[in-house]
Amino acid sequence: MSTVSDSPTPVTVQQFAISSGHELASAAGMEILEAGGNAVDAGVAAGIALGVLHGDLVNFAGVAPIILRMAETGEVKTIDGLGTWPRTASAAFFEETFGGEIPEGILRTVVPAAPAAWLTVLGDFGTMTFAEVSAAAIRYAREGFPVFPVLADFIASNEASYRRYAENARIFLPNGAPPKTGDILVQSDLAATIQYMADEERNSRGGRKRGLTAAYNAFYLGDIAQKICAYHASKAGFLTLKDMASYRVRYEEPVHTEFRGAEFYACGAWCQGISFAQVLGMLERASLHGATPNSADYIHGVTEILKLVFADRERYVADPLFVDVPVEDMLTPSYLQARLALVDDNAAYPEMPPAGDPWNCAALVPDNMDHMAEPQPGGDAHATKPQERVPERGPASADTSHVCVVDAKGNMFAATPSDTSADTEVIPGTGLCPSSRGSQSRGVRGHINAVAPGKRPRLTPNPALALKDGKPFLVFGTPGGDVQIQAMAQTVVNMLCFDMNVQAAVEAPRFATYSFPSSFAPNDYHPGLLMLERAIGEETGAQLAARGHRVEYWPDNTWKAGGVCAIHVDEDKDNGRVLHAGADPRRAARALGK
Repeated sequence: MSTVSDSPTPVTVQQFAISSGHELASAAGMEILEAGGNAVDAGVAAGIALGVLHGDLVNFAGVAPIILRMAETGEVKTIDGLGTWPRTASAAFFEETFGGEIPEGILRTVVPAAPAAWLTVLGDFGTMTFAEVSAAAIRYAREGFPVFPVLADFIASNEASYRRYAENARIFLPNGAPPKTGDILVQSDLAATIQYMADEERNSRGGRKRGLTAAYNAFYLGDIAQKICAYHASKAGFLTLKDMASYRVRYEEPVHTEFRGAEFYACGAWCQGISFAQVLGMLERASLHGATPNSADYIHGVTEILKLVFADRERYVADPLFVDVPVEDMLTPSYLQARLALVDDNAAYPEMPPAGDPWNCAALVPDNMDHMAEPQPGGDAHATKPQERVPERGPASADTSHVCVVDAKGNMFAATPSDTSADTEVIPGTGLCPSSRGSQSRGVRGHINAVAPGKRPRLTPNPALALKDGKPFLVFGTPGGDVQIQAMAQTVVNMLCFDMNVQAAVEAPRFATYSFPSSFAPNDYHPGLLMLERAIGEETGAQLAARGHRVEYWPDNTWKAGGVCAIHVDEDKDNGRVLHAGADPRRAARALGK
């Protein structure tokens, strides 16, 4: 058993705070806040900057799901920031051409969504121009910035992937080799792309909203779209100008659940936000009173809950515009309690359990009573066969970063931008890798998450926020693919059940189950696998193995366990509101404030 030994101290301020996946992105947001911008302005500035600074894991033309709450209205809003499959894409194509696989490269491209998300939320809730909020990102791209360890490690580990495409290699393997920590990485084409949008905004001459529209059109209708689509046409890709021109991000209703006196809000069933809400809903009903942080009992109980939630995710969760997802039923107290009753305190389920039946509030789907049942159409996870490769040695879901902001008025903003530059092609002359998020769909007809024209892949990034007594309490998120909701839930439990401050909660040793099919092609499945950070201890690992978990170890503070960024708003202090911001040392995250 292990706990945080030195109780790390969060950044504690009173006016505003930001936490993001890189110090320079947080600095970009701070510049905006100091200049009078609000949380949305600052969050967009940091998010765009992450697309430059973390070009390995975040792309300016990738995805950017957003959740926010504006103090004036008190409403929680979410923006999907997730592209759709082009009109000519189909599961039949992938099934017939690639045996159901979705290969790396431009064929997995969905419509780039991040620029639309940034510009839409900026226009509806921000106060500044695109040129103002993108200035730092343009500077970082044009002048360069020092390569940091996570970036250097990712590029070096994926060197062969970068070498496949000339433009990727030219940018990310300068001088023919992976950059080393401290080298300056310049992305002049990306700087020019973002600058072009800012210039089009300035030339529009008609107020802020008209300028933002001009910047939007520059990307989705103008020269940028032309270059992207011409390249796709030359490579037999799916993406066309019609797909780009017709794309719009969507405002979606958040899902919510209560946990330990706080109301948690997450994005909907187009991502795994619904799964995060299920985890918290089941933990609320679990017996955590008197639990010891990272004890065998605690880790076993949380892991078994996670397996149940991932089983439901595999059977039911996909784009709700195409699939009837029983969102409300999946979060009803009676259903969550029924599923929770399946947890055996003394024995681990050896693989992923069967899904439940939320429509009928039943713990198990009747035809799934036998966990060795034949694969069923419509998304049964057992259609995915186990693979030998384990996350410790195989390719991990590194892509994604996060930014969260709380400003002086109490506005809350969080975004989890993503998309890697290692699994698809840079469009020559742009510095962009249009979203390869199609890797999170399935190329098999009849699967719940199958490729279809206009359909969104089921996204892993899922920013979240929480209120307490109707007031801001927590805004947070993390990279980490399928580890995201696991790291987020552990952080919340650390704070609300184990009384850790936000920084200590973020730094505490983590664990993660992989006993379900990965969200990413080729959907590796590792029955029973439970990864522990070394600090949790071999004695605890042995106790978990005795219960049937297949225990393996990460090194301490591994980036594979996520990179949580979080801001805790304390409204109960005698001297007024206090903001506590935490940032995960497992990656390059940094919290700042005033």
